[in-house]
Amino acid sequence: MTAAAALLDIRRIYVEPAAAELPRGKEILARFPQAQLVEVESHNRIDELYGDETNVNRWVRIKREALVLGVKKSLTARPNGRSADFIAPSTANGCAMACAYCYVPRHKGYSNPITVFANIDRITGYLGRHAGRQGVKPAPNECDPHAWVYDIGENSDCSVDARISDNVRDLVTLFRDLPNAKASFATKHVNRDLLDWDPRGRTRVRFSLMPARDSKLLDIRTSPIAERMAAIDDFVAAGYEVHVNFSPVVVRDGWLEDWAELLDQLDASIGPAAKQQLAAEVIFLTHNRDLHEVNVGWHPKAEELIWRPDLQQGKRSQNGSWNVRYRTGSKGRYVAALVDLIGSRTPYCRVRYAF
Repeated sequence: MTAAAALLDIRRIYVEPAAAELPRGKEILARFPQAQLVEVESHNRIDELYGDETNVNRWVRIKREALVLGVKKSLTARPNGRSADFIAPSTANGCAMACAYCYVPRHKGYSNPITVFANIDRITGYLGRHAGRQGVKPAPNECDPHAWVYDIGENSDCSVDARISDNVRDLVTLFRDLPNAKASFATKHVNRDLLDWDPRGRTRVRFSLMPARDSKLLDIRTSPIAERMAAIDDFVAAGYEVHVNFSPVVVRDGWLEDWAELLDQLDASIGPAAKQQLAAEVIFLTHNRDLHEVNVGWHPKAEELIWRPDLQQGKRSQNGSWNVRYRTGSKGRYVAALVDLIGSRTPYCRVRYAF
């Protein structure tokens, strides 16, 4: 079975009529001719998917078998300033993978299949105009020394999205020709189809890495860590800028020793060209009470690792949800220890930020 077939077996497509009439919508429907079509008024109001707690028992099955096809109504590029200068309008949200710590399900309730937006021409047109208005970047920052960076995959994994439609390829093509901007996305899925897209250095792929021991428990339905590291050189050779996300960092007994092993594996896996341009984002785990309650219903073993009241403290987020993160004071020591370890094991890997 191919990687794509293992992830996706689309049997039902929930579709907005307006999306079905667009060229991209027609292309997507043609890719899955056997799928049952269910007409919906809105891509984000589907009662049998969102808000139905009985779907916890079908968490992974829904991700594999359901697809939502809609139209992106509101187009904004939100300022970010950490990983990217701007968060681009989504061309998709949700994911076929099932990482236990993923924040996207918090917004959807008890189910989180891929939603793909068919009005890609409107999205790329907006981004081209937005980048044009920015002009030349006036000064370097931690996002990039020269280009305005747009995260194109905040709420999805673009490597998986590319198995559904050509939306991601259209974005890579757009940024290839923008002189002052580049695209960026994090991924846990190796999709080698992207190697043929000729990005010319204008798309940054951030492979997410963590110790294999954690990944096997938390990164459900993703590419193995070793496969992600093995792909780095090939993506660099294909014209991508390749960074790594050390994310999420999970604190447990022996965590720092396992990160040392991972860094040694990374060092042995990549060549000089990749090392010369490598940089990292370091992000420690943030979890969420509502997601914790969902996960207990389908993957309680993961919660033993990532729901740790003895190590974590709560904080109300801007949208009113209750998040937990490692305790103030202790977290600072954890961050410093890992950054020091990165400096000693992979000194060529610049840490763009760590929190």
